[in-house]
Amino acid sequence: MGIMDAFNDEGGKINKNNGKYRVMQIVLREKFVGKGSKNFTEIEELCNQQYAEGYKLHTFAQSTATSTGFGGGDRTVCNLVFERMYD
Repeated sequence: MGIMDAFNDEGGKINKNNGKYRVMQIVLREKFVGKGSKNFTEIEELCNQQYAEGYKLHTFAQSTATSTGFGGGDRTVCNLVFERMYD
């Protein structure tokens, strides 16, 4: 699974706008066995990718939701706002 597979909607997968801010959302999935998230490193990859494109992390917010459907488990939703470093 690639970094862009972590996004939860098709419209948010590729955010290449050239505005002052970029807003992205990643849903972290819990590991089936053990603790932690199986795609946690994708946040780091996303931050490094945005930095390489001239953006720095401005705001990070997260929330947790419990799923009772098939597979269950908690989902952590991470909202990231990146700010362009240079105008």
